[in-house]
Amino acid sequence: MPSIFFVEPDGTEQQVDVEPGTSVMMAAQQHGIEGIVADCGGACSCATCHVYVEERLQGRFAPVGSFEDELLDTTACERLPNSRLSCQLTMSDETDGVRIEVPESQM
Repeated sequence: MPSIFFVEPDGTEQQVDVEPGTSVMMAAQQHGIEGIVADCGGACSCATCHVYVEERLQGRFAPVGSFEDELLDTTACERLPNSRLSCQLTMSDETDGVRIEVPESQM
């Protein structure tokens, strides 16, 4: 079962275990991770689930699609090279142990 390490803006870290195929956004919602708003419920239409993916494992997720790329330009916090929308990140055994940093704000 893959694990995600969520790192909140204050440095607090929380480990959650998820079934393969679970989105990082859904895992955050199910485990009460604050700071991932997900207004659209995972439809890739709001950019309120913006996160920073640990660069070491970033390439193990599906690449950024064109629509996600456009939405990442509208995030409340600065877009960085490792910015992703957590609704577009699907967990697998290959992404086990990834660190996901939650930005200061989503709005």
